[in-house]
Amino acid sequence: MASPVSAVAKTPSPAVELIGARHAEVLSPAALDFLAKLHQQFEKQRQDLLAARRMRQARFDAGEKPDFLVPTAAIRAADWKVAPIPAVLADRRVEITGPVDRKMIINALNSGACVFMADFEDSTSPTWDNLIDGQANLIDAVAGRIDYQSADGRQYRLNPDPAVLMVRPRGWHLDEKHLRVDGQAISASLFDFGLFVLHNAGVLAQQQRGPFLYLPKLQGHAEAALWESVLAHAENVLGLVPGSIKVTVLIETLPAAFEMDEILWELRQRIVGLNCGRWDYIFSCIKTLRGHRDFVLPERGQVGMTVPFLKAYSELLIQTCHRRGAFAMGGMAAQIPINTDAEANATALARVRADKQREAEAGHDGTWVAHPALIPVARAEFDRIMPRANQLDRLREDVRVTAADLLAPPAGGITRAGFINNIDVCVRYLAAWLDGLGCVPIHHLMEDAATAEISRAQLWQWLHVGGLQFDDGTPLDFAAFDAAIASIRDRVDPAGLPGEQMFDEATRLLSAWTHADELVEFLTLPCYERLA
Repeated sequence: MASPVSAVAKTPSPAVELIGARHAEVLSPAALDFLAKLHQQFEKQRQDLLAARRMRQARFDAGEKPDFLVPTAAIRAADWKVAPIPAVLADRRVEITGPVDRKMIINALNSGACVFMADFEDSTSPTWDNLIDGQANLIDAVAGRIDYQSADGRQYRLNPDPAVLMVRPRGWHLDEKHLRVDGQAISASLFDFGLFVLHNAGVLAQQQRGPFLYLPKLQGHAEAALWESVLAHAENVLGLVPGSIKVTVLIETLPAAFEMDEILWELRQRIVGLNCGRWDYIFSCIKTLRGHRDFVLPERGQVGMTVPFLKAYSELLIQTCHRRGAFAMGGMAAQIPINTDAEANATALARVRADKQREAEAGHDGTWVAHPALIPVARAEFDRIMPRANQLDRLREDVRVTAADLLAPPAGGITRAGFINNIDVCVRYLAAWLDGLGCVPIHHLMEDAATAEISRAQLWQWLHVGGLQFDDGTPLDFAAFDAAIASIRDRVDPAGLPGEQMFDEATRLLSAWTHADELVEFLTLPCYERLA
């Protein structure tokens, strides 16, 4: 197998401008050359796909609704399978996710989960230091030499049999402003992916443990096809066996739910599963159908996976995946231990247990947790219901899901407490994100960008649809919002909270976004401009 450095160093580098501190190991000349050539080859396709996203959203805003694609009906109807799944991925019953800081990586790999997804996306605030340190941490983890000493002197090292590593790069919609190629910012997806595979693919391939990726925020099969081109190109350049980079795709946008077969088809030589990215999916439903008065969701606490449109989404994912020989992964349990209240902690764990029981009984092959303490709870339910490594043999031929099923809003209401909770959670998360933290415990839940997106998108939709009421009959209007956000310091004292010095800036941002005529596409886009 050709080494990554020798494979990419033969061609002169394009015009590359690095804006930020240079890390000699991570940002080697070979790495910069590899990234620059990825940009040159694939940036136009990325921009074309982002333009197609905007055009499709304009049609949705004008009244169109998502539907299954007519031109690809033959793919959905045909009998075919994805490539065989590697033995090391046969059992994925519990996966843990988290940011790419050094202590987190060690603890997650040692957690007892089957898989650790190292996340450059929703749970990492993409400061330059976070990104580059994260890549350096992964190099050390893959090499088996990662260690960490905390301020109190405790030592952290890898156990002999760590979890399988997967990496989630940022989505196609994001740029990496610190690296410009021929005058353009490089795709954040290509930046995160390119550095990880360049430095680690050879070692992982020798270990027969990858490289393995989670691909986020796809809105359809054309975006999956772009990833296929990128991955095949990287394999060729790095001397990897074709198809050796394996991926799991998160179905976390409403348009992608109508193209699951097609996404599997485009990536059929390397895809091993789809995942119910439920928090981002709820956000996407709000955002995609923001102009439709017949699709206004109740407060977040009432939108669980048993409501009809989410049940249809998860069961269609299971049926689609198993028909094609791919895993159907369940969603995140965001609860974290409540050490100060035994009764509240027991109630929270009971909710996790019920959620994982539902997933296993429905036919999912595994699930996500945000905290190591939830691993035994989730594992117990999957062990009880799924004694084998997976449930690929459960074809769920009983499932019949229509477009109307995926677009049916749940019943429910909006309490003043739920409204205020959206404001408070969003401000607290934004403050932490602006201060460099992407994964934040709030009210005993591990909040990330996806859950903050739900909170602020709901606020925008509720107020701009107009005419809504709280469950007590009082108006849900801008006067209620302005009063709530003006009094936020009476409810939330930022002293000692993550990002306390950014609290007022976060309050101003949420107020401006909520009053704006247009829904901000992703909160990470305007906030990223404020990061170092």
